[in-house]
Amino acid sequence: MLYDDRVKNEIRFYENVQNVHDLPEIFHYWSSRHLAPKCVSLDFSDPNNFYIQYIEQIAAQYPGRGCEILSVGAGNCDTEVALAKLLLERNIQNFTFNCLDLNPHMLERGKQIVSENQLQSYFDYLETDINGWKVDQKYQIIIANQSLHHFVELEVLFDKTYDALDDDGYFLSNDMIGRNGHMRWPEALEIILALWATLEDRHKWNHQLNQFEAQYENRDCSTEGFEGIRAQDILPLLIKKFKFHRFLAFSNLINVFVDRSFGPNFDVNNAEDCYFIDFVAKLDDYFIESGKIKPIQMIAAMTRHQSAPVRIYKHLSPEFCIRYST
Repeated sequence: MLYDDRVKNEIRFYENVQNVHDLPEIFHYWSSRHLAPKCVSLDFSDPNNFYIQYIEQIAAQYPGRGCEILSVGAGNCDTEVALAKLLLERNIQNFTFNCLDLNPHMLERGKQIVSENQLQSYFDYLETDINGWKVDQKYQIIIANQSLHHFVELEVLFDKTYDALDDDGYFLSNDMIGRNGHMRWPEALEIILALWATLEDRHKWNHQLNQFEAQYENRDCSTEGFEGIRAQDILPLLIKKFKFHRFLAFSNLINVFVDRSFGPNFDVNNAEDCYFIDFVAKLDDYFIESGKIKPIQMIAAMTRHQSAPVRIYKHLSPEFCIRYST
């Protein structure tokens, strides 16, 4: 499919999507029990708290200059509004969010959310495709929150991000780093299919596609739009371009059972469902830490220059977490 057609499909798909980050209850069950302890080991509680720590550091370091924050692929700006409110609660006011996105419908919703929360003085907007983005200023913080896996021109994006990042600034991301199109590599798919065979039929309804899947379908989500279009290239390219300050990589198998498609089938009030989720989460950790499968998500802070050794969870360094396609 041609790039321009993918852009049109992407804009059309998200034209009326209000809750981009909405996830089922079972996801929050898993994240509180299995992801949160990993975050805490690196001194943050959740992705928003991760972002806040770096923004707060820069804002306190340069009270006169203020903290210019660029959010790449900001969409509805709901994450940015949540961060702005948290900053103001901490009495931090010297910041500006610059929200960049190619989708005019999402940015318009973002402006409405900002207005409803009376935060207009803290927000600016850039409606552009990354290829048309002209880097004309430096930012102390650049955030890519679940947006990197929507970009085809990752090299262009990372070159421009590097140029736009202040020398003492941070590039922060919470994103997918698995196989293109959010497919599973064969070694992970084999385990997922074995787990699938143990499930009851009530667990096999795909809520996003409104269909029953007797056998899990290893679907390529990038065929029409940009979903996971070059996900497997994100981490290798970041390693080449940036230095890491903090890096947490996690999850693979478990995502299938807690995400939007099949997660609603699991009941947090059902002991058997929770036991299964706990079992898969622990299995996930075992296979990831042994290197038999690779994590498909990351929370990372990056810089232009290495100022200190990277902080990682256990031995899961950025290099260890790459799954080479050959």
